[in-house]
Amino acid sequence: MSADQNSTLHETIVPVRWSDFDRYGHIMNANYIEVAQEARLKFAEDEFTAKGLDFAVFVRHIDADFLRPVQPDTTELLIETQVVEIGNTSFTTRQEIKDRQGRVACVVECVQVAIDLSTERPRSITQREVKILTRAGSE
Repeated sequence: MSADQNSTLHETIVPVRWSDFDRYGHIMNANYIEVAQEARLKFAEDEFTAKGLDFAVFVRHIDADFLRPVQPDTTELLIETQVVEIGNTSFTTRQEIKDRQGRVACVVECVQVAIDLSTERPRSITQREVKILTRAGSE
Protein backbone atom coordinates (compact mmCIF):
# COMPACT_ATOMS: atom_id res chain seq x y z
CA MET A 1 0.00 0.00 0.00
CA SER A 2 1.35 3.41 -0.86
CA ALA A 3 0.83 6.24 1.56
CA ASP A 4 0.23 9.85 0.52
CA GLN A 5 3.74 11.04 -0.34
CA ASN A 6 2.83 14.71 -0.07
CA SER A 7 1.79 14.81 3.57
CA THR A 8 4.19 15.20 6.45
CA LEU A 9 3.30 12.82 9.24
CA HIS A 10 5.67 14.16 11.89
CA GLU A 11 8.06 17.06 12.39
CA THR A 12 10.99 17.06 14.80
CA ILE A 13 13.56 19.70 15.67
CA VAL A 14 16.99 18.27 16.52
CA PRO A 15 19.68 20.56 17.93
CA VAL A 16 22.99 20.47 16.09
CA ARG A 17 25.94 19.50 18.27
CA TRP A 18 29.47 20.81 17.90
CA SER A 19 30.65 17.22 17.37
CA ASP A 20 28.33 16.83 14.34
CA PHE A 21 30.68 18.91 12.17
CA ASP A 22 33.81 17.77 10.35
CA ARG A 23 37.01 19.73 9.89
CA TYR A 24 35.54 21.42 6.80
CA GLY A 25 32.68 22.90 8.83
CA HIS A 26 29.97 20.62 7.41
CA ILE A 27 27.83 18.07 9.21
CA MET A 28 29.45 14.66 8.76
CA ASN A 29 27.50 12.28 6.53
CA ALA A 30 27.04 9.63 9.24
CA ASN A 31 25.44 12.21 11.51
CA TYR A 32 22.55 12.73 9.09
CA ILE A 33 21.66 9.08 9.75
CA GLU A 34 21.81 9.72 13.51
CA VAL A 35 19.60 12.81 13.21
CA ALA A 36 17.08 10.85 11.13
CA GLN A 37 17.13 8.09 13.76
CA GLU A 38 16.43 10.63 16.52
CA ALA A 39 13.45 11.90 14.55
CA ARG A 40 12.11 8.36 13.94
CA LEU A 41 12.43 7.58 17.67
CA LYS A 42 10.58 10.80 18.54
CA PHE A 43 7.87 9.89 16.02
CA ALA A 44 7.49 6.43 17.62
CA GLU A 45 7.39 7.96 21.10
CA ASP A 46 4.77 10.56 20.15
CA GLU A 47 2.55 8.36 17.99
CA PHE A 48 2.85 4.90 19.55
CA THR A 49 4.40 4.86 23.03
CA ALA A 50 2.39 7.88 24.24
CA LYS A 51 -0.79 6.05 23.21
CA GLY A 52 0.17 2.90 25.12
CA LEU A 53 1.16 0.92 22.03
CA ASP A 54 4.24 -1.28 21.93
CA PHE A 55 5.45 -0.93 18.34
CA ALA A 56 8.90 -2.48 17.99
CA VAL A 57 10.62 -2.08 14.64
CA PHE A 58 14.06 -2.91 13.29
CA VAL A 59 15.74 -1.04 10.47
CA ARG A 60 16.06 -3.30 7.42
CA HIS A 61 17.52 -0.82 4.94
CA ILE A 62 18.53 2.82 4.99
CA ASP A 63 19.45 5.08 2.10
CA ALA A 64 20.64 8.69 2.23
CA ASP A 65 20.90 11.27 -0.54
CA PHE A 66 23.19 14.13 0.48
CA LEU A 67 21.97 17.19 -1.42
CA ARG A 68 23.82 20.11 0.19
CA PRO A 69 26.05 20.67 3.20
CA VAL A 70 24.67 22.08 6.43
CA GLN A 71 26.81 25.02 7.50
CA PRO A 72 27.84 25.78 11.10
CA ASP A 73 25.38 28.71 11.28
CA THR A 74 22.59 26.14 11.55
CA THR A 75 21.90 25.45 15.24
CA GLU A 76 18.98 23.09 14.75
CA LEU A 77 17.62 20.89 12.01
CA LEU A 78 14.01 20.33 11.02
CA ILE A 79 13.24 16.73 10.12
CA GLU A 80 9.97 16.08 8.29
CA THR A 81 8.94 12.44 8.30
CA GLN A 82 6.50 10.83 5.86
CA VAL A 83 5.44 7.21 5.49
CA VAL A 84 5.62 6.48 1.77
CA GLU A 85 4.89 2.75 1.67
CA ILE A 86 3.30 0.17 3.95
CA GLY A 87 3.59 -3.57 3.40
CA ASN A 88 2.42 -6.54 5.44
CA THR A 89 5.34 -6.50 7.90
CA SER A 90 7.28 -3.40 6.90
CA PHE A 91 6.92 0.26 6.08
CA THR A 92 9.16 2.88 4.49
CA THR A 93 9.72 6.37 5.83
CA ARG A 94 11.06 9.30 3.86
CA GLN A 95 12.69 12.03 5.89
CA GLU A 96 13.78 15.45 4.71
CA ILE A 97 16.48 17.02 6.85
CA LYS A 98 16.36 20.81 6.49
CA ASP A 99 18.84 23.53 7.43
CA ARG A 100 18.06 26.84 9.14
CA GLN A 101 16.86 28.35 5.84
CA GLY A 102 14.47 25.46 5.24
CA ARG A 103 16.56 23.98 2.43
CA VAL A 104 16.63 20.20 2.14
CA ALA A 105 20.15 19.06 2.93
CA CYS A 106 19.57 15.31 2.99
CA VAL A 107 16.78 12.85 2.20
CA VAL A 108 16.78 9.59 4.16
CA GLU A 109 14.60 6.62 3.20
CA CYS A 110 14.34 3.85 5.74
CA VAL A 111 12.63 0.45 5.54
CA GLN A 112 11.53 -0.70 8.98
CA VAL A 113 10.15 -4.11 9.90
CA ALA A 114 7.61 -4.64 12.69
CA ILE A 115 8.95 -7.21 15.14
CA ASP A 116 7.31 -9.54 17.66
CA LEU A 117 9.70 -9.08 20.57
CA SER A 118 8.89 -12.49 22.10
CA THR A 119 9.96 -14.36 18.95
CA GLU A 120 12.26 -11.70 17.47
CA ARG A 121 10.57 -12.38 14.13
CA PRO A 122 8.71 -10.08 11.74
CA ARG A 123 5.00 -9.70 12.40
CA SER A 124 2.10 -8.20 10.50
CA ILE A 125 1.40 -4.52 10.99
CA THR A 126 -2.01 -4.15 12.65
CA GLN A 127 -4.85 -2.04 11.27
CA ARG A 128 -4.50 0.38 14.19
CA GLU A 129 -0.80 0.80 13.38
CA VAL A 130 -1.61 1.34 9.69
CA LYS A 131 -4.07 4.07 10.69
CA ILE A 132 -1.40 5.83 12.72
CA LEU A 133 1.18 5.44 9.96
CA THR A 134 -1.25 6.91 7.42
CA ARG A 135 -2.63 9.54 9.82
CA ALA A 136 -6.12 8.11 9.44
CA GLY A 137 -5.98 7.25 13.13
CA SER A 138 -5.23 10.75 14.42
CA GLU A 139 -6.54 11.07 17.92
